[in-house]
Amino acid sequence: MEAADPEAVRAALRGIEAGVAADRLTEALGVPLPILRPRVTASAVGHLVRAGLLVYLGGDPQFPLVHPDQVAALARRRDLPAVLDRCVPLGPDQAAVRLGVRRSDFDQVVRLGWLAPVATVGVDFKRQGGVTTVSLYDAQEIALLEVVHPCVDWRAVRTVLAGRRSQLAGLDPVAPGGDRVLLAGVARIARVGRAAVVNWRRRHPDFPDPVAGTDVHPQFDCRAVVAWLLAHDKIGVPAGPTLATLVLAGAGGASHRFRLDDPWLALADDAGGEDALSGWPTDEDAGAMAALVAAGEFGAVLRRLAAPGTCPLAVPGEVRVIDRFRSGSGGLRLTLA
Repeated sequence: MEAADPEAVRAALRGIEAGVAADRLTEALGVPLPILRPRVTASAVGHLVRAGLLVYLGGDPQFPLVHPDQVAALARRRDLPAVLDRCVPLGPDQAAVRLGVRRSDFDQVVRLGWLAPVATVGVDFKRQGGVTTVSLYDAQEIALLEVVHPCVDWRAVRTVLAGRRSQLAGLDPVAPGGDRVLLAGVARIARVGRAAVVNWRRRHPDFPDPVAGTDVHPQFDCRAVVAWLLAHDKIGVPAGPTLATLVLAGAGGASHRFRLDDPWLALADDAGGEDALSGWPTDEDAGAMAALVAAGEFGAVLRRLAAPGTCPLAVPGEVRVIDRFRSGSGGLRLTLA
């Protein structure tokens, strides 16, 4: 103890504010943020402390002081997005960002009974009427919506124009106790055949029991089925959008690198048609691309297209913009030929 350096001990225990920690975790998710990732907030740091991932060093328990080295270690984790989904509930605006839709469309999801609040928090809006109770939603359940409801065209919901009615508004809410699925529904969620689900039910004694239906057409609680599929690695939680790197060469030959979130490559049916690549660039990248590629003209050449987990595509060929619009959720989507 006598040999210990008091200043070094104090420095090791000196915490950083929750807002600073949140900014560092947000930066670790990517700069700029992917389109389906909300910023990490100071209150999220409080949830990470309660989950045992960070140590409370003082301050407001909701917005605690934490150790910078622990924050740095958490930021280096490759599964940071999954950790945030498991441990940090989201308010409605953040939930809409996580799902990649307009806030009004997220409200439709709640109306349909596909999500229920897991907690509430009081937020003081001061000039806007004082303290308001805000519902919080499980981020993992939000991420699983496109898995649990595969019949919805989520790409169309995410790209609906401002002021337009999305397909969610025309769907009927789930009746109380009606969130049930048949064996065929379980198969759709797991993206397997119905026979595979019948086999799982026979081989696994912990497969959820039917809650309704008949012996021939049993019905299962959807949440129980999803929990079982997750526990047995039959499905996974989508961590976020795929990020593609697009390398274009301008008229002068210089290469320019751009990022596209949630890229979608549509190949033409015949050699005479045009292949199309769409995705969500940042406003800055979209402006730089516009300087290289004039609408309706071939102003640049595609050198390379790469996405994590896939082999890069070297596709020499001219590029032009065929569509550019801002969706109702605020994102800018670009389509190239």
